[in-house]
Amino acid sequence: MSIPKNRADEVEQNPRSSYFNLPPLDVSVAFPQATPVSTFPPSVSDYYQFSDLLTVEDQALRMRVRECMEKEIAPMMTEYWEKAKFPFHAIPKLGALGIAGGTIKGYGCPGLSITASAIAMAEVARVDASCSTFILVHSSLAMLTIAFCGSEEQKLKYLPSLAQFSTVACWALTEPDYGSDASGLKTTAIKVEGGWILEGKKRWIGNSTFADLLVVFARNTTTNQINGFIVKKDAPGLTVTKIENKIGLRIVQNGDIVMKRVFVPDEDRLPGVNSFQDTNKVLAVSRVMVAWQPIGISMGVYDMCHRYLKERKQFGAPLAAFQINQQKLVHMLGNVQAMVLVGWRLCKLYEKEKMTPGQASLAKAWISLKARETASIGRELLGGNGILADFLVAKALCDLEPIYTYEGTYDINSLITGREITGLASFKPAMLSKRSRM
Repeated sequence: MSIPKNRADEVEQNPRSSYFNLPPLDVSVAFPQATPVSTFPPSVSDYYQFSDLLTVEDQALRMRVRECMEKEIAPMMTEYWEKAKFPFHAIPKLGALGIAGGTIKGYGCPGLSITASAIAMAEVARVDASCSTFILVHSSLAMLTIAFCGSEEQKLKYLPSLAQFSTVACWALTEPDYGSDASGLKTTAIKVEGGWILEGKKRWIGNSTFADLLVVFARNTTTNQINGFIVKKDAPGLTVTKIENKIGLRIVQNGDIVMKRVFVPDEDRLPGVNSFQDTNKVLAVSRVMVAWQPIGISMGVYDMCHRYLKERKQFGAPLAAFQINQQKLVHMLGNVQAMVLVGWRLCKLYEKEKMTPGQASLAKAWISLKARETASIGRELLGGNGILADFLVAKALCDLEPIYTYEGTYDINSLITGREITGLASFKPAMLSKRSRM
């Protein structure tokens, strides 16, 4: 009987080809028939002229954000997404847009309407979903929590530099054992002389590996209620490590946070967070912003497919000339129109103080569902290039997966709306509830 060769010996006896380690061809050289996403396609998704519903100021903001994203971010985003690295040199460019802080008035913040803030979020997401999530965590979660729940001293101290992106913040609610059931969190806050001792773990916290400020939620051991705290980077007992191997939002630096007897002075406890319910006013705004992320992503996917089908030729004709491709493109376009109008109406309900939690949840759930469908169709239209991040759609398809899940999964958001329209909560199985739902 012959003995199989050692694998290392086999490699030595069969050396690689002379061109094995050559760098890859630039995609524009390897595939000259279609333009890669580094040159971002024109915006052509506003079929029902939604821009007519915007103020002149909102339209100007939209164009300013679009120009920056297409010029500054699009050329480099595929490289950073592939490497799962964050482009720190882009932060000043994003800060110059004047959108951090969104709807917050004063303290160096722009004081935008929620419609304007949502439009800006969509324009960022249209080019890169990771950048939109970076801004959302920093602005619509961390900054908004300080604005809604912080003291006047805290607002004056922290918001101006955050509004300029001179400092970066994260928002730490989710824990390893508590995701959808976040109100059950176990991180503790023990009152001591002059401050608080935080002990516990957080997971999936965007921006956390490099954030200057961490807005952390913990359970007060005296009252058993949820309180909020501002924790500074490098605080003794605080460690943050990056979560690796994500398939979506790869540029976003999600982290595992471990707190071992982290001291937070009294002046950094957020006085407006005294129960989990106090987070709802923040989450109401952020859920609107999250609903506009998949809208923006879908706009970008449609724009990319629209250009690609006109450039790419098969069987002697552009792909756009084939009936089935036109049908798919129109399906995508219809989705975008419907998503935009639902998102726009949600903003107007919020501005009139009529928006309910169920309406926000339905919008986030339904829009993210339709965005997945839109990206999936786009992936089909691009054929083999539909699995390359160089042509946006594959990257968008992956980036939509975490967005479909965070800020409430599709199922949890559906149940929030279901509770609102039926008056019956169904989050826990009947056998685990103290009172039967029957």
